[in-house]
Amino acid sequence: MSTATISTNLGTVSTLADPTVAGLRDTLTSEDAALAKRFRALFSLKHLAAQKPATPQTIPAIEAIAAAFTSPSALLKHELAYCLGQSGALGDRCSLDLLRQRRDDRSEEEVVRETCDIAIERIEWEHSEAGKAERLKQSDFASIDPAPPLAHTNTAPSIPEYEHTLLDTSLPLFKRYRAMFALRDLASPPDLPTAIPAVQSLARGFSDPSALFRHEIAFVFGQLSHPASIPSLVETLSKTSESSMVRHEAAEALGSLGDEAGVEDVLRMFLNDPEQVVRDSIVVALDMAEFERKGEMEYATIPVEIAA
Repeated sequence: MSTATISTNLGTVSTLADPTVAGLRDTLTSEDAALAKRFRALFSLKHLAAQKPATPQTIPAIEAIAAAFTSPSALLKHELAYCLGQSGALGDRCSLDLLRQRRDDRSEEEVVRETCDIAIERIEWEHSEAGKAERLKQSDFASIDPAPPLAHTNTAPSIPEYEHTLLDTSLPLFKRYRAMFALRDLASPPDLPTAIPAVQSLARGFSDPSALFRHEIAFVFGQLSHPASIPSLVETLSKTSESSMVRHEAAEALGSLGDEAGVEDVLRMFLNDPEQVVRDSIVVALDMAEFERKGEMEYATIPVEIAA
């Protein structure tokens, strides 16, 4: 195996010399490997790519993720983009002009324009004096969210107020996302007295006209893995008229709840769904469900084990 090198602020790094990254890359980019195994490899690479401070594995892991974009699987490419965003979402203002062009291009798909709009507002917020002055609750989640939760105030958080902001379609999506993540944080840990009411408020977001918004609600439920979200997730997955992007996230969120009674049976009902993305999502979700049922610690298992 050849060892290409690149120069970075980490020094000269061999992109293929690290055996762990190389093994994970081989698994991720192999069309012959089981989809579930490829996903485990992907999330292990994401873990390596997101280490702070950066390590000699950081750049090779990012390149390994990017190498899989040649796959014909729309689901895998969706997850690749997410993982790359998590490893490199730094709020760079240099991106603003390009994001504004995409946002203002009426020929662009609505979900893309909405995504760009949120990204613009987040970058502007990060660099604003008001944003720097906000007091934010420390999140239980390591993900880089598309919007920060609404800031702390001197009064107790009001779930009805957050829900009102969440569901108000006259408000900018960025502000509504902030309410979404504030509600998420009120549902973690799951034994908080605010947890079930917050999950119920979030579930009402599945009636929103924006597919991107509904997709994010399902993603948040996957993070929370709260049993109270199961009815709304099952309903969303069961809607054949729903966007495949939303159904995909609902399936994977249910996979994270795999140790709950009946969840795997529900997932198996969709193994032959007409939508390829949904079928692929069910395969991954069932793997996640098995993982949860066994009580393993981390879905992105030890990289060496995956590479073997």
